[in-house]
Amino acid sequence: MNKKASSALLRTYVIMVFGFMYLPIAVMAVFSFNQSKSRTVFTGFTLSWYKSLFTNELILNALCLSLVVALIASVAATVLGTLATVGIQAMSRRSQLVINNISYIPVANPEIITGVSMMLLFVMYQGFAGKVQALPDSVFGLPTLLIAHITFNVPYVVFNVAPKLRQMDVRLYEAALDLGCNPTQAFFKVVLPELSPAILSAFLICLTYSIDDFIISYFNCGTLQTLPIAIYSMTRKKVSPEINALSTIMFLVILAIILISNAWDTRRRKRR
Repeated sequence: MNKKASSALLRTYVIMVFGFMYLPIAVMAVFSFNQSKSRTVFTGFTLSWYKSLFTNELILNALCLSLVVALIASVAATVLGTLATVGIQAMSRRSQLVINNISYIPVANPEIITGVSMMLLFVMYQGFAGKVQALPDSVFGLPTLLIAHITFNVPYVVFNVAPKLRQMDVRLYEAALDLGCNPTQAFFKVVLPELSPAILSAFLICLTYSIDDFIISYFNCGTLQTLPIAIYSMTRKKVSPEINALSTIMFLVILAIILISNAWDTRRRKRR
């Protein structure tokens, strides 16, 4: 096979892969502008579904709750995971191996097991506290939802930050100590700037997973409805074009965040 044929085959393969990944999203975005509720025939262009989306209280309340939970949980998980990574790095190699394997379990564990186990943990705690005798919705709420999201996000932070910390030259930290910094100052002036790309990446991953999560939230939210749960309850009847409009907006926002993050990272590397 000559070079031209090989290049054409590779280009075709890449186009097919990206088409398979993004064609469903493109179809969803197109039908979010459809005049009718049909999911098979495009009858005309309209923005009415976007207008009705911003007057739908159920979706807006669920979106606000999801964003608040995602932001708080992502910030908390990023801080805890970064500090945990620094602590793990200071351990012996054997201890690091044990802790890393334990940290990997929640990532490989099916979400339904994590969701059910956390639900049972909250119920057991309430039972020990003598507050409940059964399983009422009052056991669950915003605190349990936040704890659940922070818990499943922390391992992702550890796995994003740990490789960057291992790559960092330890002599930079030691040089900062020799030049008069105490350990805290050396951490914030030397270690943290080195880890900032990995920390930002971990934060964005946590934010995405938290907004997207359904199973763990479903078992630990009580009467609250996050956006995935609200969409699920709506799709049990019929898929509304408002959901297409909302999904399109969310995709564009996440895409913009990723592009801005990559541009910032590229600019930072060029400055170096």
